[in-house]
Amino acid sequence: MLETYIRTHQKSQSIHQRAVDLFAGDGATHVLRIFHPFRPYIVRAEGSHKWDVDGNEYIDYTIGHGALLLGHSHPAVVKAVQEQMAKGVHYGENHELEVEFATLIKKMVPSSERIEFCASGQEANMLALRLARLYTKRRKILRLEHHYHGWADELAMQGSAGIIADEVLIVPSNDIEILEEALRTEKFAALLCESGGAVMSGRIPLEDKYTQRLPDLAGKYGTLFILDEVVTGFREAPGGWQEIAGIRPDLTTLGKCLAGGLTVGAVTGRQDIMEAFSSKTPHDRLIIHGGTWNGNPLICAAGIAACKLYETGIPQRKAREAADLFRRKGNTVLKDKAIQGYLYGRSIVHFYLGTFDFEPQDDTAPPTKDAQKLANFSAIPVKKRLCLHLLQRGIATKDGSMWSFSAAHSTDDIEKTVEAFADTLDDMIAEGSLSKESQ
Repeated sequence: MLETYIRTHQKSQSIHQRAVDLFAGDGATHVLRIFHPFRPYIVRAEGSHKWDVDGNEYIDYTIGHGALLLGHSHPAVVKAVQEQMAKGVHYGENHELEVEFATLIKKMVPSSERIEFCASGQEANMLALRLARLYTKRRKILRLEHHYHGWADELAMQGSAGIIADEVLIVPSNDIEILEEALRTEKFAALLCESGGAVMSGRIPLEDKYTQRLPDLAGKYGTLFILDEVVTGFREAPGGWQEIAGIRPDLTTLGKCLAGGLTVGAVTGRQDIMEAFSSKTPHDRLIIHGGTWNGNPLICAAGIAACKLYETGIPQRKAREAADLFRRKGNTVLKDKAIQGYLYGRSIVHFYLGTFDFEPQDDTAPPTKDAQKLANFSAIPVKKRLCLHLLQRGIATKDGSMWSFSAAHSTDDIEKTVEAFADTLDDMIAEGSLSKESQ
């Protein structure tokens, strides 16, 4: 398989050899793009498909790291960006586009009393923590185990090399007693939570009853509840995960889908907390928030076009329907082949390899509640091998562990993907890289 892949991706291999001499991350510019021998080098993308330098075509389930709910190069977003590019990329001034963009966000997300733009979802999380510390006059941050918020020190995964996060306490998710025990100390400025669950909206899901307790429980002890909707914002519903869960956070962070795939971040939330940005605020309570790309006209134009589509709810429904179909058919394949694996999730589908603790009644949920089993780092090599086989069959995933769906994915895409998935599993069993026993 490795030899076949290299033979059919010779131009990609050539470019990768150049990249290795330039980028310290094994020739890649994102940790999820580090792959042996290399991922394909893409030259064009449209809808649910993309093409590499060797002319290979892929049904794409990386979908801009989950940012492209509308699919690649959606006509409305392309038109908005092209028209704005001719008018100006950066004014260095206020402009009406940022007002219209923010108005659409506020309309869809009821907790968004005020909005502050920044350059990325990670920046939004950093800014939200600063707001919480300033508002509560506390230093410590409470986070949930396995939840991902970025690579900055106080956002990074526990145990990440080189981080300094002395003021961060990480506790297990879905355990309300442990959480309240920490909050009861009244030392925490913020409880930061990845909406829907850990890692891309739910590899390790949050239980509904747990999620619904978070805002009131945090508030009871004077801690601000920050909901990280960088992944789920506008993907799950027009109002994001908070609309589905029926909760109202003090602050919400947004990114990914927000501007139709262009780079953007935003912090939204309560007016009294967000007043820290106002020049009328006393100097010792004032956040001076710069940022060359805050409210950039090009980004705002794309965001307006995207949000006008999001507010209809149609893209979310289409992405979810495609994901539902893939899960059902994919799980049938796994069951028929007697492989202890399971596909679960909502519009982002995760692949679990391991023993079942129960048969899920709802295939959006995994067959275990054990967080360590769901993280299952030992399965990474098997999933990477799966990814390689799928790439060779024209299916692009994130390391064989995650499929992100968009409104552009068709029934035909799903049928071809399930067929490729089935063939890949057969080949992996034959070559000995996957057994029918638990991984």
